[in-house]
Amino acid sequence: MYVKFALLACLLAFQQCSFSQQSKEKIKSMDTSKNPVFSRSSTDKVNLSEEEWKKILPADVYHIARQKGTERPWSSPFETSKEIGTYHCAACGNALFQSDTKFESGCGWPSFYQPISKTSIIYTPDNTHGMRRTEVQCGRCKAHLGHVFEDGPPPTGLRYCINGLILDFAKAKAAEKAYNEKNKEQ
Repeated sequence: MYVKFALLACLLAFQQCSFSQQSKEKIKSMDTSKNPVFSRSSTDKVNLSEEEWKKILPADVYHIARQKGTERPWSSPFETSKEIGTYHCAACGNALFQSDTKFESGCGWPSFYQPISKTSIIYTPDNTHGMRRTEVQCGRCKAHLGHVFEDGPPPTGLRYCINGLILDFAKAKAAEKAYNEKNKEQ
């Protein structure tokens, strides 16, 4: 019995180690050129069929966003990122979280304690896998983002545990430059 337990403990430790030591991609913005609904400024609701989503989203993003998938823990470069900027929905471009609300939760996924606005996120009961959780979805396109838990830091006490694959990131300086260029044109 003890030998089986020790073997199981070793296997779990090696699995955990493989998750945390895998190589992480450099953080980059998603290629949105094939996605006609992607916009970082529009607040119009997006309502596409599953076939339309399948055509415009990369397979890994489609799996998370539309099939409510989950990426492996510690696989997202966003999980440990300290970059300053805004996290957007990778499916539609909707602004979701500011980097100053991101914190290290140790759960293996990017975690935030507060969304950008009350309308940027939709909350849905999730009773799958024998658990009672609250799913969070994009307020613009209803893409699955992850879940929210009540074990986060002040001031909200919430932990938005978000799949990194569904996030697109805009660095603060890039966003400021785009804003200034847009205002020059007007």
